Amino acid sequence: MNGTIPRDEPCYTIGVVARMVDLHPQTLRNYEQIGLVVPHRTAGNIRLYSQRDVDRLLKINRLTQDLGVNLAGVEIILRMTEQIEALQSTIDALQDELDRQRAPDR
Repeated sequence: MNGTIPRDEPCYTIGVVARMVDLHPQTLRNYEQIGLVVPHRTAGNIRLYSQRDVDRLLKINRLTQDLGVNLAGVEIILRMTEQIEALQSTIDALQDELDRQRAPDR
């Protein structure tokens, strides 16, 4: 490994994440309650957030604070973004397969 933490590795506590994204810990708990973010839970029931979670919270913060989107709108935007990313991955995989099929035998 090159010393960087994988984006999905749960490693930040709620207090650390609250400071990173400039939100109150209770706001993070509320976001969890409504399903906007789902931190990992340790055996001791401590919330641990990954870098991917932090990025998602920053996006939520931008949508709500900078663009004035309400939480219902945020949920829809996040879901649609995930669907678009999944579709793009499928398109990329199909394009790779098509390119392989079109390539001349070597």
